[in-house]
Amino acid sequence: MANPWAGEVELVLDGRPHVCKLTLGALAELEAILATGTLVELVERFENGGFSTRDVLALLVAGLRGGGWEGRAADLMTVDIGGGPVEAARVAGELLARAFAMPAPSSQ
Repeated sequence: MANPWAGEVELVLDGRPHVCKLTLGALAELEAILATGTLVELVERFENGGFSTRDVLALLVAGLRGGGWEGRAADLMTVDIGGGPVEAARVAGELLARAFAMPAPSSQ
């Protein structure tokens, strides 16, 4: 189970939950892969709804690797992502948000 206080988000691949986390190393890898000058530009694309599927895929790969997954981007092309493309985009956005801010306190 993912720990939001540690910046983690859960992603289900082929029915199995995986922990995603944007570690410093994952963020550096992400910045090198994406055609963006800074991570701030990537965050702005997500905030404005101007992100691409390539952005989502790169964020998921970086987050999965930060969580200990040893796969590659090509591996995500053949798996069933629980919740489909909408969930993939939500998880990618949540990864960015959790990498740079603490989660809101729960109302429970």
